[in-house]
Amino acid sequence: MTLWFVFALMTAAAIFAVLWPLGRAGRPQKDGNETTVYQDQLAEIDRDLAAGLIGSPEAEAARVEISRRLLAAVDAEREPPLASNTSLRRSAAVIALVGLPIVAVALYLPLGSPRLGDFPLAQRATAPAVTQPLDNLVAQVEAHLEKNPTDGRGWNVLAPVLARLGRFDDAVRAYRNSITYNGENAERRADLGEVIAGAAGGVVTSEAKAEFERALALNPDEVKASYFLGLAAEQDGRATEAASIWRAMLAKAPPAAPWRPLVQAALARVGGPSAPALSDDTVAAAKDMSAADRGAMIHSMVERLASRLKQNGDDVEGWLRLVRAYMVMGDRDKAKSALTDARQAVANDAERLRQLNEGLKNLGLDG
Repeated sequence: MTLWFVFALMTAAAIFAVLWPLGRAGRPQKDGNETTVYQDQLAEIDRDLAAGLIGSPEAEAARVEISRRLLAAVDAEREPPLASNTSLRRSAAVIALVGLPIVAVALYLPLGSPRLGDFPLAQRATAPAVTQPLDNLVAQVEAHLEKNPTDGRGWNVLAPVLARLGRFDDAVRAYRNSITYNGENAERRADLGEVIAGAAGGVVTSEAKAEFERALALNPDEVKASYFLGLAAEQDGRATEAASIWRAMLAKAPPAAPWRPLVQAALARVGGPSAPALSDDTVAAAKDMSAADRGAMIHSMVERLASRLKQNGDDVEGWLRLVRAYMVMGDRDKAKSALTDARQAVANDAERLRQLNEGLKNLGLDG
């Protein structure tokens, strides 16, 4: 509203500036008094000359000067009065009064933003610029949250940034506030557990483990929580349990899951097979292959292993490698099918069946 009031004042000032010269009165008209004075002066000169008060040369010079002035006054009286331009001035005033606002509005509507809300100058001065350093932006958000501590959205934005900056203690507080004001979910609980572990130097403490367990209670498929629980088992010296957790993750994961290499590396670290066993010669040959070629080679080896086991089903270790290979490759259906075939193949040998069940019990397959 203030903006439109300012515009109205500016328009009024512009109209006044145009109308002021038009409203000024014209030059006052001569009413004939000046010619009468000059005529009286000529008569007075004649009287002074007759009385001998002035000489003939002086009288003649004065007579010429006064006559010149008299002629000029007569010509001025014959000019049309400026008052005759009154109608013209009125027309110009009407045009200025109506035309200026119309022209101003016609220019403002296409070039301005009449529907744009008010944006105070103070807010413009404090608006973050995209070119500002990250630390400055974080400081501005923190200052905002000090004044608005219940802004859950602000805490949700700030927490992961603090974690990336390595400010884990501050990130822990931010995630706790985010859960308080936004409500809990599996992702926020897992993120909180991760920064608690980060604050402890990467050690999954009992406090962090409790957050991961809460996350899994909310969502059993929460990947981050599962991975860190496996890491907690590894740090506690329970390598078999860690391998079991990570194998189950790989068995459920899609082939293109971005975290798959991380889990495979962790599984290899605790001594669990994360891929079909390859000979030294095969590994050396695979180093120069592209990712697609290596994948094709592994699939080919797995298929050859499956064909061999159909001919000789007594190889329990071979069945275990085949089932694990299918799980690592993300093909859970083939893994279950291979498990069924393996049990049928060794069904008549109690010892081999026991070995098979023992080797498969931690893979997360039903039955």
